[in-house]
Amino acid sequence: MDELTAAALLDFEARWGRHTGAKELAIMDELGMRTARYYQLLARAARSLEGIAHDPMTCRRVRGDTAAAA
Repeated sequence: MDELTAAALLDFEARWGRHTGAKELAIMDELGMRTARYYQLLARAARSLEGIAHDPMTCRRVRGDTAAAA
């Protein structure tokens, strides 16, 4: 995927849920990026108006996970 939208990132996250080894492989295979970059972009997507409008529940979960990790 070249240009990932907030919606695409949130859809991927909703499909995979919690962090697992299989999810890491899917991030690299399907999205073509390292996991650290994925989580950076996911956090940004979860704070964006586009992301919140698209999937407020996943945004809320991601923001909660980010706050707990900080």
